[in-house]
Amino acid sequence: MSFTVYNFTNNDDVKILHQMGQFQVLQWDRDLSLAPWTAQQAWFASQMDVRRRQLIANLDGRTGVTLQAGAMQWTAGQIQATTGVKGAGDLLGKMVRGAVSQDSMIKPEYTGVGMLVCEPTWQHLLLVDVAQWGGSIVLNDGLFLACDSTLQHALERRSNLSSAVAGNEGLFNLRLNGQGTLVLESPCPQTEVLYIDLQNDEVKIDGNYALAWTAGLQFSVERSGKSLIGSAMGGEGLVNVYRGTGRIMMAPMQAATSYNTLASQPTS
Repeated sequence: MSFTVYNFTNNDDVKILHQMGQFQVLQWDRDLSLAPWTAQQAWFASQMDVRRRQLIANLDGRTGVTLQAGAMQWTAGQIQATTGVKGAGDLLGKMVRGAVSQDSMIKPEYTGVGMLVCEPTWQHLLLVDVAQWGGSIVLNDGLFLACDSTLQHALERRSNLSSAVAGNEGLFNLRLNGQGTLVLESPCPQTEVLYIDLQNDEVKIDGNYALAWTAGLQFSVERSGKSLIGSAMGGEGLVNVYRGTGRIMMAPMQAATSYNTLASQPTS
């Protein structure tokens, strides 16, 4: 069996921005499905490269794809979707991860041969080779979109739980282990992402600007000063602290969990 898709990736209004493994990032340079009263807004948005993007996965029958729940738009070919649950123990683990993080409890897995296309998004799609992060990477909440099903999902606990509560932060983050490609929904494009490499040192960030970091780093929420009075006088309060040896991926402008105004708008 075979299929042919016309006027999609070879459409004059789109282009492929990035490709890694079985994933492609497609960008709509022009959106002609507009009403007269939204055309002006769309034109000005396009001047700042605010465009809709879609993730495409070309499955070859060997490696499946794990998606955030609700991310699939359409598939073509012999592709099957499963819950990805491999038993009672695995279900319990997924329930725990869903309860303590902002990621969905069940992430469907797609296998087979064909094309899988995700819903359009205004956010930027970053392709990450987990092997280049030492085979283990920790994500800020709400950034996971998709990955090769060869990657294992786990939880990473904050170094100090009490300060995480005080800073109104979650106690756990999603960690991906293994070899494969990871796709993030990012508030900033790849060209603006900052990378900080640490060698037995530390980084303090006032806000959720870190997108991802090496699993070996110790992550905690602490007072910016040595005392509550000092923190208040400094005007910073609590900061996210990363210590040890590893790498941090950071958004320079938009906080990782506050890309809300345009990203929350309907895509059609």
